[in-house]
Amino acid sequence: MALFTRGAAMTDIASPNQAAGKRPGRIVVVTAGGENPWIMINALAARFADITVIKEQPEAKGLFLRRRARKLGWLTALGQLATMIASRFGKRFTRNRAEEILATYKVSGTPEPLIPLTSVSSINDAEAIAQIHALEPDVVFLISCRMLKAGTLTAISCPVLNFHAGINPAYRGLMGGYWARVNGGAENFGATVHLVDAGVDTGGVLYQSRQKPARNDTMHTYPLLQTAASTEIVVAAIEDALAGNLRPVDVAGPSRQWYHPPIWTWLWNGLTRRIW
Repeated sequence: MALFTRGAAMTDIASPNQAAGKRPGRIVVVTAGGENPWIMINALAARFADITVIKEQPEAKGLFLRRRARKLGWLTALGQLATMIASRFGKRFTRNRAEEILATYKVSGTPEPLIPLTSVSSINDAEAIAQIHALEPDVVFLISCRMLKAGTLTAISCPVLNFHAGINPAYRGLMGGYWARVNGGAENFGATVHLVDAGVDTGGVLYQSRQKPARNDTMHTYPLLQTAASTEIVVAAIEDALAGNLRPVDVAGPSRQWYHPPIWTWLWNGLTRRIW
């Protein structure tokens, strides 16, 4: 199966209760919520008849900070947390560009109340696993959620797919679009749909899409652009999974996991290179 880049995404988002003409198959989406995941959920609901969302609670910042500090040290971890705070604050100043992206790809990030949704603390809890078993999905699709622990992944008998806002394997982890620009790799600004295994975005690649960010795109809008432009590759991957036709492809090149840039790195690249 060749990797490909699709153009604009779904042109119309149908109401979830309009099952006529939609493809059968039970899909469970796992997410911590947010505008970008709902772009995908709404796009899937327009094409598939049976979508259920399991929404987990976002990870506490304290837990995130301690885990990152154990891996990278406290100075880097605190610098990354500062960037995350700046990103959250800065989104209010990029809303015009965000609305432009939504309009260009004709997608919506507004939660659709008619799509069944259940809340859990963590996808790795026994309660969440029990809910997945009860739903008997044909496909589990992950977007913006915790990594599945090995035991959780083993407990799920159907294919598990993930949407990653970055080109694997070169830009695994976080902020793939930002780092692609920083490293001068404009050809690697894009997104990946892949199978889920025990590693960080290391599962077999199914499809990839590539975009060209606008001059006014920043860290605040890169993930939105990558998501809005990639609904069709997610639809294609889920259709393959439902048909029993998943065919991972080998992608040559280096493999590296990335993280949020520390605040000093982000400011330096922004002030000296206009990469924000």
